[in-house]
Amino acid sequence: MNHGTQYKATRRWALDPVMMMFAALAVAIALTWMIPSGQFERKGGAPNGLVLPGTYRELPKTLNGNALLPPPASKKAEDGGKEPKAVAPTAARPVSPAALVTAIPDGLVKSSNLIFMILLLGGMFGVLRTSGALDAGIERLLSVTGGRVGIVTPVVMIAISAGSTFLGLISEYLLIIPIVIALAERMGRSKLFGFAMLTLAAKVGYLASVTNPVALLIAQPIVGAPAFSGAGLRFAIWAVFLAIAIAVVLRMGRQVGKVQVHCDHQPLSLRHLAVLLVVAATVLLLVVGSATFGWRDAQFASLFVVSALLIGATAGMTPREGAHAFVDGMKSMMLAALLVGMARGVELVLRDGMILDTIIAFASHHVAMLPPVIVAPLVMLFEMFLTLLIPSTSAKAALSIPILAPIAHSVGVSGQTTVLAFLLGNGLVNMFAPTSGMLLAYLATANIPYSTWFRFVLPVFCVFTALSTAAVMIAVLIDY
Repeated sequence: MNHGTQYKATRRWALDPVMMMFAALAVAIALTWMIPSGQFERKGGAPNGLVLPGTYRELPKTLNGNALLPPPASKKAEDGGKEPKAVAPTAARPVSPAALVTAIPDGLVKSSNLIFMILLLGGMFGVLRTSGALDAGIERLLSVTGGRVGIVTPVVMIAISAGSTFLGLISEYLLIIPIVIALAERMGRSKLFGFAMLTLAAKVGYLASVTNPVALLIAQPIVGAPAFSGAGLRFAIWAVFLAIAIAVVLRMGRQVGKVQVHCDHQPLSLRHLAVLLVVAATVLLLVVGSATFGWRDAQFASLFVVSALLIGATAGMTPREGAHAFVDGMKSMMLAALLVGMARGVELVLRDGMILDTIIAFASHHVAMLPPVIVAPLVMLFEMFLTLLIPSTSAKAALSIPILAPIAHSVGVSGQTTVLAFLLGNGLVNMFAPTSGMLLAYLATANIPYSTWFRFVLPVFCVFTALSTAAVMIAVLIDY
């Protein structure tokens, strides 16, 4: 996978993913000079803890030449990027323009577990591609289905979306992006077709979050709702949205045109079958480890190393061949890893400038005293805006829901509906957010320019936004 071709294909520099992240950093820095700084008190005093409603206070901020200089190194740097003990600030300062470069290594350090997971995933795929088992497995799948797009596409999308909406899988799907794209190309479809088949399905699943523990175990306890309650309406939303997504992808397939697929009816060799069983076991361990044992990026990264060793040994590679394939695979993920760190740098700039709490306080003040059927869509709209600043679902829930939920409740919007508005707003914007490191990692893994994806997904986003607005309004009317 040569990511140099991605840069050549992206002629407008503004849509180059790295340039986009630099632009996002610049905008974030500018906002810290334009927006007043302030802070809510946090539960337990933790920097990332739940905010306490009614405790917002604006902090004095001096805009002078000294603020143009980067702040002195803190003990945070000496401790390897760990957060220092929380101390209530008495003043704020805008973020220095120097953060345009200093925020990048900070973001890389903060995202180190995810970045190493992505790099080691690439290494595992390098070994898998070299084994030849991936191509052989795809040929066999096409043989079984006759290469019929109308069968393969819905089955793949339903399986991927189910993992996302019921188990909260999202970063784990980096593992199968090359597989799905290779499958699409063997069916005579474009690379974008394969990418949309996976990404739309995953994003729709996360948007509905029927029983997604990553989102619900944080959001619902904040509003006092039982964990995983209210799943019926979310399931209906998931079914409708997924049906639309499948129809969109299939329609795109027809636009590409019909291509005759010559399927290989030969059975898989024993070596190839064994390699694919190792991959299947890896995927199963990802799901079980995440849902049962609380595995996260560091554990996933270790699993990919073990999987690569087993794939290489099973395929009969020499240690030298396996090592070269692993390193080549890691190289193919360098852009994805960089983008994840840069996206985290944007969030760090906004937090250092202490303007996120100000934005939350402003929004909460303006949604009060409106009819509930209007407040619910406004909460969703605000969560959409906040997602551009904080792509992380858990961080956004801890920051926004403790403030917005009591205000929404005071005008007649239930906590369950507030959570639904949060989920929909978060999921809608993460379909295209240029500040989402995970989306950019998806695109880099697939070697698809952001501009290509944005043009494709924008009409889908508009349809889903209209339906989501209707859904939260209905939720208010039925006392969800």
